Amino acid sequence: MKINEQVFESLVAEFQQRVDTALDYWLPATSVNPMRLHQAMRYAVLAPGKRVRPILVYATAKALGIELDKVDGAACAVEIIHAYSLIHDDLPAMDDDDLRRGRPTCHRKFDEATAILAGDALQALAFYIISHDPKMTQRERARLTMITNLAMFSGSRGMAGGQAIDLQSVGKSLNIAELETMHIHKTGALIRICIQLAALSADKLSDSDFTALDSYAKCIGLSFQVQDDILDVTGDTATLGKTQGSDSARNKPTFPSIIGLQASQEKALELHQQALQALSIFAEEADILRYISAWFIQRTH
Repeated sequence: MKINEQVFESLVAEFQQRVDTALDYWLPATSVNPMRLHQAMRYAVLAPGKRVRPILVYATAKALGIELDKVDGAACAVEIIHAYSLIHDDLPAMDDDDLRRGRPTCHRKFDEATAILAGDALQALAFYIISHDPKMTQRERARLTMITNLAMFSGSRGMAGGQAIDLQSVGKSLNIAELETMHIHKTGALIRICIQLAALSADKLSDSDFTALDSYAKCIGLSFQVQDDILDVTGDTATLGKTQGSDSARNKPTFPSIIGLQASQEKALELHQQALQALSIFAEEADILRYISAWFIQRTH
């Protein structure tokens, strides 16, 4: 399939609708007790959003010729982990944000205790889906690897660890290597697991292909964060869906604050080129992944 802007937008819309339908299926209904907790969970997960991580899962499946119903569970799991992380990141004890995806944050809409519990419950739900979805791969070893990697990449050696480093770095001067390490964990780890979950769903995939996809994921995981930091400087609150300049206001280290805006833009482009190089062993079936890498550094929100 030849990828252009129109085709890509059509695929993105398909992926977004597909994961939203699956998320609605897996999330507990608001009529089920405890109702307020389930309302908060659905509020956080089903909020309007780009669904970047599910898109990555589905796009990788497309590139590898995997039927999409085999990765619905993986797409849901990563979006749910992401949503739980945003709930907790927004709390007063962490980033203390009032706005997320253009709406009041979960603790503002409900209350802090409910938000914390919603995050806790969502994390558990993600692993339930990965372990119970009957449509996912029936290869036990692959399923166990998915659970293991999702646990590692969302825990202290991944996303949660990156957030801990982030909180410890407020008001401090980091060098570029330290900043990259923080974001490789905080943002990059969950993007990396999206690619891995799809790749592990393939019936046959060589070690070299898996390694190439993982290298690609590492590059776009960091470029995504670089662009986020750029948008914190160049974007506006209405477009971003969160408070513009919030990182600067909290004196958090960012790529523009350390190396400057132009150098940050050049860094994003360099990572894009590295991502394309990682995919060089794949033919045109991986063009959707190539397009996503460009999309990451060109997006405005």
